Amino acid sequence: MKPITLVFANADAAADVQTYLTHPLVERILWLRTENSPAAPMGAEEITVDTLFSSDALDQLLAACASPYLMIVLPGGRVTLGANALERFVQVAEATQAGWLYSDFRDANEQGISDHPVNDYQLGSIRDTFEFGQVVLLDRAAAQVSGLEYGTTEGLRWGALYDLRLKLSIDFEVRRVPETLYTRAPLDTRTTGERLFDYVDPCQRAYQIEMEAIVTEHLKRIDVFLEPNFADVSAPMNEFPVLASVIIPVRNRVKTIADAIKSVLSQQTDFAHNIIVIDNHSTDGTTELLQQLAAESAGKLIHLIPTRTDYGIGGCWNEGIYSTHCGRYAVQLDSDDIYSGTTTLQRIVDELRKGYAMVVGSYTIVDFDLYELPPGLIDHREWTRDNGRNNALRINGLGAPRAFDVSVLRSIGFPNTSYGEDYAVALRLSRDYDIGRIYDSLYYARRWSGNSDSALPLATANRYDAYKDWLRTVEMQARQSLNAARALGESE
Repeated sequence: MKPITLVFANADAAADVQTYLTHPLVERILWLRTENSPAAPMGAEEITVDTLFSSDALDQLLAACASPYLMIVLPGGRVTLGANALERFVQVAEATQAGWLYSDFRDANEQGISDHPVNDYQLGSIRDTFEFGQVVLLDRAAAQVSGLEYGTTEGLRWGALYDLRLKLSIDFEVRRVPETLYTRAPLDTRTTGERLFDYVDPCQRAYQIEMEAIVTEHLKRIDVFLEPNFADVSAPMNEFPVLASVIIPVRNRVKTIADAIKSVLSQQTDFAHNIIVIDNHSTDGTTELLQQLAAESAGKLIHLIPTRTDYGIGGCWNEGIYSTHCGRYAVQLDSDDIYSGTTTLQRIVDELRKGYAMVVGSYTIVDFDLYELPPGLIDHREWTRDNGRNNALRINGLGAPRAFDVSVLRSIGFPNTSYGEDYAVALRLSRDYDIGRIYDSLYYARRWSGNSDSALPLATANRYDAYKDWLRTVEMQARQSLNAARALGESE
């Protein structure tokens, strides 16, 4: 088997370095050290860097590696490689000629040891937050080929490894080994709900700008990038009963649905509007409460119970937007959230009237009792008109509340899922149309134990992430086809 250079970019692994000093496959052990991290332990060669994965750090790392493979132990916790893990990584790498290899692993915490599978990589797995675990194996020759073919990016402070991974993925496989090859003791033990908004934390703004620049260049290399040229929204061909409808899918939210509806009923507008609540066969008293609220609303609240029982959130949205009660504009409100003021609906519709197919606002994270929670305002200021629809392929969502021109939305519809349905529609609309943004807080998003994403099981989180990667894959292929057709048209 070919030898490897073992790299620790993980100060928590210091005690494990000694284990590999005499391993027959380990040709060299390197220790990436920043100003505030521990010195290299005995037997490891120290490389001092400004940040772990800057351009300079990666250049030093590749220059110091003479072996065919480079195994990097990433930050995040203490890692213990399993029996014959090094041999298995190399064996699979040699058999598949993969450029980047990663594996499943185990988590060790106070509750014990549990399996931690990860997702397979696909075209749309271009998030900088894609979970590889903490151990990756790089083919050094593949890295050199990618550098020669696509150039090296200078001046990156955090994203050089991300940049290399995207370049490698064009011509080489990024492959998962579905075997548990190591155990980690993670440092970040927060739930999925607590980690959900890390990427919009203002403290990470400079980091996010760099990641956006990296992914933008990647999209240009693979002919997915779209210039800021947008189609016009055509005038609707049919009449609508009101100008705007607030759409609220709901199932078993008896504790919160009345608050959501009352926040809509308090809206002050210069146009006619209604509320369409799609009650997905609730069993906790929500149905009876909605019947009462509808009777008291003077016709403003439309309570729909689908005849089908197989709807997810997307199916409920379709029930609303294709309803004869639906207005020209459809505005989102989740059943456990509330509008932050009496002019929210007016603000959103005024923006849609400018000719947007979709408008996305901003919101404030609060607890059940409406006290603000970190990080507070979620405004997605990373969005720009020139590059928003390209960067949307890197991140997991565009924000909320979302609102749509129904005459356009009806030509697309929602996928019948309960996660990612809004992201699917946003990606599809952004392919053709400009999207309007409002950066003021328009509603309060409650984070509480009843939220569907407050603490997802690992299998569910993986399934959701894989689905969004698949949505990105489909959209990226569609944009490649669109760019190819445009290029052909220009050449004729």
